[in-house]
Amino acid sequence: MALIRSVFQEELDGVSQSLVDLASMVTESMKKATEALLAAELRLAEDVISADEKIDNYQHELDSRIIDIIARQQPVASDLRALITALRMSADLERMGDLSHHIAKIARLRHPDSAVPQELHDLIRHLGDAASKISEKVGTVIETRNTAMALELEKDDDVIDTLHRELIGKLTDGSWDKGVASAIDITLLGRYYERFADHAVSVSRRVYFLVTGEFAQG
Repeated sequence: MALIRSVFQEELDGVSQSLVDLASMVTESMKKATEALLAAELRLAEDVISADEKIDNYQHELDSRIIDIIARQQPVASDLRALITALRMSADLERMGDLSHHIAKIARLRHPDSAVPQELHDLIRHLGDAASKISEKVGTVIETRNTAMALELEKDDDVIDTLHRELIGKLTDGSWDKGVASAIDITLLGRYYERFADHAVSVSRRVYFLVTGEFAQG
């Protein structure tokens, strides 16, 4: 029985590490997508778009592994909660990768021009940096199960929400003169960054629940 439990624990640890790896992949995609967007760098945009398939495949493989563990081990209590939570976290992380992919596609669509007007570069840079930071932190939360850090992500998300509102304000203050297509690009980009952070917060809340058995108050 001790040997069986040891093997099972190794499988659980492997699932956790795969989630950390997935978070790292998503963080890298966000960093590259923002750089591709601001620098009108087609190669970086293509890298992110190509990497999205890798992220999707990694998530699908992880989910299959989790389902296989549940079927074979028939876990109960905290072990079952950990595996079900892992399935939900992998879905959030995969969606974060999709949002980075969407950002890169806008960069590719407008190449060789930048999709972001020069006067909005700093604001988009701040959004990208904040999104990358929150993604890095969620990877640490998964790895360490640090509940205090998990709760910090709520405040990190508030920063992104504030930047998002500022971005939308630039479109609606009556001074916008870059045309409809550019306004649509900026609106979508703001939404992608904002949703990216929302999914990161969702992951952090799941970790908090996994550790405490209670739902974090948002």
